[in-house]
Amino acid sequence: MRNKTALITGGATGIGKRTAHELAEKGINLIINFRNSEREAKDLCEQLSRKYGTHNSTVQGDISKQSDCEEIVSHALNMTSSIDILIHNAGPYIHERKSMIDYSFEEWNYIINGNLNGVFYLSKLLIPKMREQKWGRIITIGFDRVESSPGWVYRSAFAAAKTGLASLTKTISIEELNYGITANMVCPGDIFGEWKEKGIEDTLDILETYSPIGRPGTGEDISRVIAFLVDEKSSFITGSVIPITGGKDVLGKISY
Repeated sequence: MRNKTALITGGATGIGKRTAHELAEKGINLIINFRNSEREAKDLCEQLSRKYGTHNSTVQGDISKQSDCEEIVSHALNMTSSIDILIHNAGPYIHERKSMIDYSFEEWNYIINGNLNGVFYLSKLLIPKMREQKWGRIITIGFDRVESSPGWVYRSAFAAAKTGLASLTKTISIEELNYGITANMVCPGDIFGEWKEKGIEDTLDILETYSPIGRPGTGEDISRVIAFLVDEKSSFITGSVIPITGGKDVLGKISY
């Protein structure tokens, strides 16, 4: 039985990188998509190949663009017979606090395309092959309480895109039930900076007063859940939206 292959968008850094480590450890071959981080992506592939013996490669592309998504899939399928696992990790985000009317048309379209339409592009292109082999795993990334369609002040574009994505993820899970394909969304809480690439053990001596559980969240907290969801035995879990927040109400303490 051949090893599975996963495409991770935005996989060169952050939570995507930590997820790559988690999947490679389980023997899953990787295609790491990047937009600008070419050196980081190639270094990661080489490191994981040496450590775990997986066959890994990189592919450049901006998932907010349909043409780039088509190129990503074409390039990926030239390197492997199929993509079994699709991790939609990449998603543009504007850190500046902006009211909806302050977004430019270009900024709004970029956020919507990168967080919602890009998922449609790649899923549309890859699901037919998953259907043929009667097996597939699709993972999307949301935010805390996304399934309840909450308002998120100063994050209107991102919140609108991810809320739409939660619905799309559930729809895919229903439409693909008979093809052995699952689709689930994981929703990270506040995981900042270098912690996105760190492991849980790195937090053992850290006391974090703003976190209900007393430690910061890490990329491993997210990647462990993703690895569980894409496992062969996780076929009963589909259409789920899973918060991974350490008990913190991420949207509940917004300052106006």
